[in-house]
Amino acid sequence: MDRVVRVLIVDDSAYVRKVVRQMLSRSPFIEVVGTARDGVEALEMVELLQPDVVTLDLIMPQMDGITFLQQQMARRPVPVVVVSIASESGDMALRALDAGAIDFVQKPTALATEKIFEISDELISKVKTAAGVQMTRVPPPPAAALPLAPSKPRISQADVLVIGISTGGPQALKLVIPQLPADFPIPVAIVLHMPVGYTEMYAQKLDEISRIEVHEAHEGDLLRPGAALLAPAGRHLTFRREADGSVVAHLDARPFDTPHRPAVDVLFRSAADIFGARVLGVVMTGMGADGKEGAAWIKAQGGTIFTEAEETCVVYGMPRSVDEAGLSDRSVPLYDMARAIMETV
Repeated sequence: MDRVVRVLIVDDSAYVRKVVRQMLSRSPFIEVVGTARDGVEALEMVELLQPDVVTLDLIMPQMDGITFLQQQMARRPVPVVVVSIASESGDMALRALDAGAIDFVQKPTALATEKIFEISDELISKVKTAAGVQMTRVPPPPAAALPLAPSKPRISQADVLVIGISTGGPQALKLVIPQLPADFPIPVAIVLHMPVGYTEMYAQKLDEISRIEVHEAHEGDLLRPGAALLAPAGRHLTFRREADGSVVAHLDARPFDTPHRPAVDVLFRSAADIFGARVLGVVMTGMGADGKEGAAWIKAQGGTIFTEAEETCVVYGMPRSVDEAGLSDRSVPLYDMARAIMETV
């Protein structure tokens, strides 16, 4: 990074404001330009200081984080990283993502300095990533306007759809998954990088607005058409074929050497091992390169890979790594992804 990221810290706790400032100050590429105690003060400070990124607590007096987000995004979109306690504000964190927050960091429930400093590297990384996000993209057309299926029947090219996604993922999946029809002919499995404590709730929210079933994956869950399994935070999702030919979900902390758990690479490789050439892998918005090795494994077995087009990615990192490796069969804008999937399966 060749420029200094200017950050505004918003939290009603003076102690947390102090510690977050200390954490961010560990990076020479981040400058804390101000702090605010609540949403009302934060709106004024954003206007005054024009920060590159805002770190945002959600539960605050006068104006909470959700209301701040809604009002700030209507005025002038700015990249926001939520810093919250999952046990107190899990639903609010998901609402914050819907309101336009880029990412979030789970604040430890124990506010001892040694505990809160454990998230320092993660916070610095996400703030730097957020600073590079383009907040003025034209929104995709409404889902209702999109035809979902080709006009004439075609033979399915896949027996499973696997999706890997990270930063910007909660919003993107809420556009794509609800467009899939209730009789979607193959099972779906998803890895979304998300802190522990959020995936079950997110799966429930996604299920409520989708025609296919969406659940957080559990050990032994049967893969079946018209249903999606979301990997639980903290465990890899893989597949196992049973004696009767059915395929079920397997959850494991291993391998331990992946940057993420769950990892897209682990899911994709397992899909290729079980389903061979009949895998459709989709790599969408997110930072880093998780999914590139898995995409290579799918391609080696004869499967198909789609990547989200740069124009609609919140962060064009994971798809870029696949594209630049020559592994993508098709680059698809977010608003066309459901249609592209349906044309294939």
